[in-house]
Amino acid sequence: MDAIVTNWPRPRIPGSGMAWWRRVALLALLALLPDLGGCAWLDTKQRQLALRPSPTPANAQASVHWQPNDQQLLVPSATAPGQQLALWWMPHADATAPTLLYLHGTLRTLYGNAPKIDALRAAGFSVLAVDYRGWGDSTAIVPSEATIVADAWQAWAELVRRQPQPGRRVLFGHSMGSAVAVTLASQLHRGQDYGALALESAFNRLPDVAAAAGFWGRVGASITTLQFDSAAKIGRVDAPLWMLHGDADTTVPIQLGRRLRSAAPQGVHWVEFAGGSHSRLHDDDPVRYLQAFRDLQDALDPPATMPKTSPP
Repeated sequence: MDAIVTNWPRPRIPGSGMAWWRRVALLALLALLPDLGGCAWLDTKQRQLALRPSPTPANAQASVHWQPNDQQLLVPSATAPGQQLALWWMPHADATAPTLLYLHGTLRTLYGNAPKIDALRAAGFSVLAVDYRGWGDSTAIVPSEATIVADAWQAWAELVRRQPQPGRRVLFGHSMGSAVAVTLASQLHRGQDYGALALESAFNRLPDVAAAAGFWGRVGASITTLQFDSAAKIGRVDAPLWMLHGDADTTVPIQLGRRLRSAAPQGVHWVEFAGGSHSRLHDDDPVRYLQAFRDLQDALDPPATMPKTSPP
């Protein structure tokens, strides 16, 4: 692709924090009305409001710093016939660079995550990124934890195809994507499958994120069927683990990241950003962000003698 240079705007994210958990909580009251479809209706609506899937924004292509070898791929879903999955392959100029699977959070599509992807590539990674079904150019559905995890596994298979060295593969998840990354990592093994796990703005369980938003959040936490329970799985992670969190994060308070750190095996590389936000740690302190991921690379296996080649 031809490179496109532009200044990426800082988007205003509506419906975050307490507001969307308040709407989830109100669904519990509405579901008591007989003509609204009961539990099935409630489940669909609370997934829609909590996960906030979103289509590709208008003029999104012009906002990405594409490089000549970048690829946008639309592939058939491995689990849902007739549906498609959008993947981005963004190789580093160094053919021996480690490869990172990018798993994003709620609301923002890959286009909205492009600045963070750029920062990770600048830190020395090739990046394979996925828009789960419900987001971006993937098929529009009301997603669930199961569909999101299924899509992440399919993206992982594509990463494995492109990076033959297990010790040069990295799982990365931001916000909700951190729970997806932990789910995958808990079923994989260091050396045999991958080399390291990185979590940014992570939480222990999704209901605890809701409860931290106040009264309405606690009501929402009591009725949501969404769990994304990283605390129950992270103990099975056997690879080096980096956790980055801002102490001014108002979406996932830092104490929830600390709870997840406490549930993890010993030896977590914890990187705390003074004044750091939820989604822009790469901008809040770019030097420290870059150093954290370069330190992570030092924990990976060295590149093989022969450089890897990228499949078409």
